[in-house]
Amino acid sequence: MIARKRNIFAVITLLFVAPLVAEYLLGDLPLRMLTALIVLAPAYGGAAILIREIARRTGRGWPTMLTLGAAYALIGEGLITQSLFNPDYMKKHLHLLDPAYIPALGIGGWWTAFMFNVHTFWSMGVSIALVEALFPADAETPWLGWVGDSVVALVFVLGSAASFGIGFKQNQFIASHAQLLGAAALSVLLMVSAFLIPARRPQRFGVGAPSPWITAAIAFVLGMAVLKATPIASVLSVGILHTSSNWGWPALGAMLIFDAFFLVLIAFFSRQGGWNALHTLSLAGGGALAYGIRAFTAKPLVGGVLGMRISNTVCLTAAVWLIWFAARRIIRYQSLSGAIVEDHAGGELASSAP
Repeated sequence: MIARKRNIFAVITLLFVAPLVAEYLLGDLPLRMLTALIVLAPAYGGAAILIREIARRTGRGWPTMLTLGAAYALIGEGLITQSLFNPDYMKKHLHLLDPAYIPALGIGGWWTAFMFNVHTFWSMGVSIALVEALFPADAETPWLGWVGDSVVALVFVLGSAASFGIGFKQNQFIASHAQLLGAAALSVLLMVSAFLIPARRPQRFGVGAPSPWITAAIAFVLGMAVLKATPIASVLSVGILHTSSNWGWPALGAMLIFDAFFLVLIAFFSRQGGWNALHTLSLAGGGALAYGIRAFTAKPLVGGVLGMRISNTVCLTAAVWLIWFAARRIIRYQSLSGAIVEDHAGGELASSAP
């Protein structure tokens, strides 16, 4: 099947939205480094496209896509950048593995959980949901054929290889064979698990889903809570646990609680009558805004503070506009779909009249 031009445009959009969300909206990179998209777009965007295409082609939805996003987190941070195992990632003495360190695995529990959150919910989840909202008529159908998917897979592999090469040149680090094999095996296990999830739509029940404004607020608050789990845990450590030197385990526990609460709450709401594409967009929008606002509180990893804050402002403004524009497209599509259904029903009544 040959994809329509608007489907190809959706693919190209996702190719660039994913890295823009993952690195620029988050505040890791300033916009003056947009040339990095040459590598980041194939790596992040290629993964997002493949995850979405595979899930939609097999008739599956968000549970499968999020599980595949978790697999990508292991591939990206365990095999490509290897930040899960590197005690001095990027040579910036960040001590990312120290909080909640697990000696037997050579990983930091807090950093590992944080990377799973960042890539599963934001790099993949938010990016896919935002772009699907821009193309509501094709949100649940594949955008490419098998040939197109194969090309994207090749682009992803090449982008990942380039990212690995750049990272190795900067870090001069290779994880142990056991760590690499463990990350690879667990990523495969997650990919297999993604397709054990039944390909069926949830049954709707109850009194009705809450307003998209409410679900957006939930996503924003819990997103900020995950991104700020460290200071939350620091307060708990000093005020309750009385140990300011080891906030890692409380931060990890808080992060997992926020994740579980979010997933359970959304699983319940999404089964309520009235849940639609605007609700899905609201979750992505709330998450994107949490990312964009959090960026203003982060110390720049590259460049000066002024340049980064200008970049943060531009990215957050663009995210707000994108959410607004996507919401308008969904509302317009729903209105047109409703009108078509009414016209069709009217035609059937007229044809059956004596």
